[in-house]
Amino acid sequence: MAWRIVVGLKDGVLDARGERVKKEIRDHLGLELDGVRTIDVYTVDAELSEEEVAAAARGPFSDPVIQEAAVDAPLARDFDILIEVGFRPGVTDNVGRTAREAIQYISGRPFGPGEGVYTSVQYLLRGKLRREDAERIASGFLGNGLIQRWTIVSREEFDPERGLPVSIPRVTSGAEPTVRHLDLEVSDEDLLAISREGMLALNLEEMKTIQAHIADPGVIAARKKAGLGARLTDAELEAIAQTWSEHCKHKIFSAKIEYRDEAGKLETIDSLFKTYIVGATRDVRKKMGKKDFCLSVFKDNAGVIRFNDDWSLVFKVETHNSPSALDPYGGALTGIVGVNRDGVGTGMGARLIFNTDVFCFASPFFDKPLPARLLHPRRIFEGVVEGVEHGGNKSGIPTVNGSLVFDERFAGKPLVYCGTAAIMPAELNGKPCHEKKVQVGDHIVMAGGRIGKDGIHGATFSSEELHEGSPVTAVQIGDPITQRKMFDFLLIARDKGLYNSITDNGAGGLSSSVGEMAEDTGGFEMHLDRAPLKYPGLQPWEILISEAQERMTMAVPPEKLEEFIALAAEMDVEATDLGTFTDSGYFHCLYEGKTVTCLSMEFLHEGVPQMVIPARWQAPDLKEPSQPQPLDMEATLQHLLGQLNICSKESVVRRYDHEVQAGTVVKPLTGVANDGPSDAAVFRPLLDSFEGVVVSHGICPRYSDIDAYHMMACAIDEGLRNYVAVGGDIEHVAGLDNFCWCDPVLSDKTPDGEYKAAQLVRANQALYYYCVAFGVPLISGKDSMKNDYQIGDTKISIPPTVLFSVIGKIADVRRAVTMDAKRPGDLLYLLGITRNELGGSEYYAMLGELGRNVPRVDGPYALKLFKAVNRAQAKGLLASCHDLSDGGLGVSLAEKAFAGGFGLDVDLRGVMTDWEMREDAVLFSESQSRFLVTVRPEHKDAFEALFAKCDLSPLGAVREDAELRITGLAGEILVRSDIDDLKQAWQSPLKEL
Repeated sequence: MAWRIVVGLKDGVLDARGERVKKEIRDHLGLELDGVRTIDVYTVDAELSEEEVAAAARGPFSDPVIQEAAVDAPLARDFDILIEVGFRPGVTDNVGRTAREAIQYISGRPFGPGEGVYTSVQYLLRGKLRREDAERIASGFLGNGLIQRWTIVSREEFDPERGLPVSIPRVTSGAEPTVRHLDLEVSDEDLLAISREGMLALNLEEMKTIQAHIADPGVIAARKKAGLGARLTDAELEAIAQTWSEHCKHKIFSAKIEYRDEAGKLETIDSLFKTYIVGATRDVRKKMGKKDFCLSVFKDNAGVIRFNDDWSLVFKVETHNSPSALDPYGGALTGIVGVNRDGVGTGMGARLIFNTDVFCFASPFFDKPLPARLLHPRRIFEGVVEGVEHGGNKSGIPTVNGSLVFDERFAGKPLVYCGTAAIMPAELNGKPCHEKKVQVGDHIVMAGGRIGKDGIHGATFSSEELHEGSPVTAVQIGDPITQRKMFDFLLIARDKGLYNSITDNGAGGLSSSVGEMAEDTGGFEMHLDRAPLKYPGLQPWEILISEAQERMTMAVPPEKLEEFIALAAEMDVEATDLGTFTDSGYFHCLYEGKTVTCLSMEFLHEGVPQMVIPARWQAPDLKEPSQPQPLDMEATLQHLLGQLNICSKESVVRRYDHEVQAGTVVKPLTGVANDGPSDAAVFRPLLDSFEGVVVSHGICPRYSDIDAYHMMACAIDEGLRNYVAVGGDIEHVAGLDNFCWCDPVLSDKTPDGEYKAAQLVRANQALYYYCVAFGVPLISGKDSMKNDYQIGDTKISIPPTVLFSVIGKIADVRRAVTMDAKRPGDLLYLLGITRNELGGSEYYAMLGELGRNVPRVDGPYALKLFKAVNRAQAKGLLASCHDLSDGGLGVSLAEKAFAGGFGLDVDLRGVMTDWEMREDAVLFSESQSRFLVTVRPEHKDAFEALFAKCDLSPLGAVREDAELRITGLAGEILVRSDIDDLKQAWQSPLKEL
């Protein structure tokens, strides 16, 4: 029997959720409503007594002080339109899961198979609304048709006695679990049709490789022994597609690239990854010698470096772009909880200490017609921000660092970078904690959440552009509460030595996690029918590749299995024995005792054919703009401070908890009013020590419009100078590269593939050169290579983008330096040289220009300066330090002033340049490797002596009043602004979002 419990606020109680919805409907859709009230609905599909349901309604489902509840009776009244929004069948419903647990606690018995609680929300809208207005509100704001369903009822249609009928979103499979056998002895056209219709993302060469493999007589004979015929099963083809997907196999980075430079010289590059990324780290570590702090690179879920003799530091940054384009909230939520599992699943396991997030969107104020299936950028913005907020905050993990980047081309696909850091003991039970190995005979144990249809084809979907066939099932919704319980359990199991290896169930689910772990032993035997399901009706292949969240896979020795399962039960974590790891050489899955996959491990992991990609570099024909210098430089500076890539992101930052765990020393916002922009975060992971972790990043996609080589170089320099600015040790820092690219493979739909591939080559060349020049090893990374939208004749490609994240150490967090001016009379200096490098700058973007003179990085010069800054910090000579990036010197001056609450006296005649430059170029050039610092007068001599061999520009001093006064190159007053006016210009654009 199904029950319907409705819970609403009592009359006179402010409905804050309704008020927010009213405001956002006005802001999003331009519809003004008289009022919005909300009611929570719980549909309970279970054999319960009337008393048990009433107890749930009165108890955990409602607060009797401010709410009223009813069972099988409506509370809706005083509305013109009612819209009820709930999840579609099969979509994770976290509130429903919690409600089910509450009822189980009250009733004292578990729910049976197929029973559940499903939640929805009623929005009671008052105002003059047409039916089409209500449809716009439902589809354009309140619901996402991919994962949600809704009902619209007018006041006249509503039955005040019965309310709305009970609607149960059960998953119905329509068929018993079966295994399909696929005939691959078909034409090339039919092979491609199988890939396309199955959402496999396999090209013709790959499909023909599979076709040839399954036709091999030796393979047929081995399959016959396992009880299979000569035709591949659906589960086998899905496992191959997942393993060979671009998302999992990184085929473009492993490809053979035929690269021609501008002079036409041909170079064959056998794997960008091995040549430039692995190569850079190899060469850097050789230079380090005994000072090498790298412990585990490129072979686990995350990179590991030494923190001190007793502890190791774990770091990983992931992308979750494609699912976030379909469902921003669910996509971003699974992005952050997924990368959290990467940290926990590294080595023998680690404790999470902080998150970092970087998002790339089109403007939330985008006012052009949107192509089919694209959500408005503001909706993506708000959904992504909320998803990562819920994932991090509810997991008890602080978010300490991040950025927002805006470009109209991110309307096709947003970029959602989610990072996490963790700490692990250097040794565990007498062995290095960063090492793990599955043993033959270990049990395959899955712990955490259950398996559902959510996340099916997530890996293959993320390996393609967004198109009309992109699957609803790719969307997942994470549950941070379930995951946090699992993490707490796993740390205890780790310390007790109850498993030999661990990894997360991310892209590809069990297929990926078990398949990769089994490389240690050479095979496995797994029983898919043992896997716990969210609901009945999943096919065996769906169980195998589902990416339903909150799951980890462990290799548990037979003698520890009982203790492992018992500990899980004690801590309310579901753990299931699915089979064993073997040395059979086969990826062997069974369902109800019958074989459904029998794939050679060697073919699965090594059989994918290497791609060959042509690349041809031709520098774009660009010119510097010829506009005159603005007459009103003060107004220009204020306008620049209000640009989306420069303005304050405080409205987003404040939604994230950066104080939980009590370790954040330098916070995302700083200064006298705690609203100035920090350059990097400093975190103290061990509260009995003053040793700290510093994390920062660099990202500058606009520069790739001129040259992706210099875009990459500038991202590295920006990440490192942010790191150094707060006190990070330049000799104890590691990097992570996250490439997000438009499709670089030449084809009919990508006729400019050779150029995009050449951009990718040049970015990798810069990555190698500058990492070696700076002495920064790469410890992990990720690539996302199909960030395009293509429906009909409309194609939107993102600008080639690399997020370069850095993590390292500060010996004493008490020596950390923030960016804000500290006291009147302090001396102001610019470190580094300023060049005429406005190409790709925010200043040019504000003028509608691109330019040609992109900033260039001098690696040895920058390293020398970074080391000098470290020495000055160690001696306590810097009162403040701020890097120069977007907007150049002008923006950095304004930020330093209003963050500190003091004005500045600045003379541009003191700026060291390499050429005669106009004042706007001096103020807004984005030349790299520069810092703006303040120094106490008594430290002047020591400071200047330390930087005697560096480019040092004395600019002026900190004022006692609140005025930023900039003197121009001819001695005239160029800018005279109250810092409060500058701050208002900087804070206002995104203040209300």
